[in-house]
Amino acid sequence: MAHPTQLGFQDAASPIMEELLHFHDHALMIVLMISTLVLYIMIAMVSTNFTNKYILDSQEIETVWTIMPAFILVLIALPSLRLLYLMDEINEPHLTIKAVGHQWYWSYEYSDYKDLAFDSYMIPTQDLTPGEFRLLETDNRMVVPVESPTRILVTADDVLHSWAVPSLGVKMDAVPGRLNQTAFVASRPGLFYGQCSEICGANHSFMPIVVEAIPLQYFQSWSSLLLENA
Repeated sequence: MAHPTQLGFQDAASPIMEELLHFHDHALMIVLMISTLVLYIMIAMVSTNFTNKYILDSQEIETVWTIMPAFILVLIALPSLRLLYLMDEINEPHLTIKAVGHQWYWSYEYSDYKDLAFDSYMIPTQDLTPGEFRLLETDNRMVVPVESPTRILVTADDVLHSWAVPSLGVKMDAVPGRLNQTAFVASRPGLFYGQCSEICGANHSFMPIVVEAIPLQYFQSWSSLLLENA
């Protein structure tokens, strides 16, 4: 959950998000070193009156400033490509959920169960109870088991939407007539908030996403209760 004056990302709640945070820190350190070097060179050029005759015409330094940027790009590209392939891997999911975007709410269908589906609307501000978050709470949360690979099939019923939960490292566009898929593993119990991340009309800001991760035995009890009441 993000908070005011926060400078970094939300705490990771999935292995993929942990990898994304590590890659962000890795790339940020490279950018910091480059910025420091460039700043030092600029200050040195402005503040000194000396001229180094070996730098004015030097094949060696031209070789260095050609090879070094290529090496730095490789240092960024290799972990980036590794992470891209990890994010695309969906191996034997334990649960499949279809998320359908509407104007302006989400509906969820649990494909592994018969007749287990519901709509998820934002709770109006006047109906919130103490401790709940404005514009982020929903009347029905998407419940998933902890430490179980979960596949999300994302589509839309009307216009473009985007199903995004930052702390899980998930963001997938919902396109009418197209079925996109993504996956995540919730590494700890908790409530994880997200919002539609594609401008989809007048009430785009009012279709939040709440993922509730609970232990497997409680998830089985929750699904059984819903099926009995269906």
